[in-house]
Amino acid sequence: MAAPAQAGEVFAGAYAHEVETPFTLETGEGGFDVALGYRFDGIEALSAIGKPAPYLVGSLNTRGDTSFVAAGLSWTIGKGPVYVRPGIGLAVHDGPKSRFGEDGTRYELGSRVVFEPEIAIGARLSDRVSLEASWMHLSHARLFNSEQNPGIDMIGARVNLAL
Repeated sequence: MAAPAQAGEVFAGAYAHEVETPFTLETGEGGFDVALGYRFDGIEALSAIGKPAPYLVGSLNTRGDTSFVAAGLSWTIGKGPVYVRPGIGLAVHDGPKSRFGEDGTRYELGSRVVFEPEIAIGARLSDRVSLEASWMHLSHARLFNSEQNPGIDMIGARVNLAL
């Protein structure tokens, strides 16, 4: 018996790069990021934990600072016109291998592979289109160096188009 066709959604966003939050330290980066991604349908086999949807995203920094690609899982919480979408992934970035402040403090991300937690608040504009205010974060969570973890936060908006 044939299974019904599954289709996900594509998304695109624009983000301010290295926004100051309690989760980060100043790294001297800046500019804006352009992000493109694809979110698959939720995984039925994981319905016990909310049927998370796998995603792939690439983010390019317009100033030549840290860009990345990430893969992870996200959950959509809320079936009405407004929803919340938390997610967690792993990212590979092209940031500098070493960066030191004037006081000798290290400000690189500490590892080429980092965690990429994110959260968005979205509004469904139609059956196929939604708009989200989104926060993405890159960090190694002090797993690779207990004294160093500047992280990078990106805050922006993205539009999703269901296929």
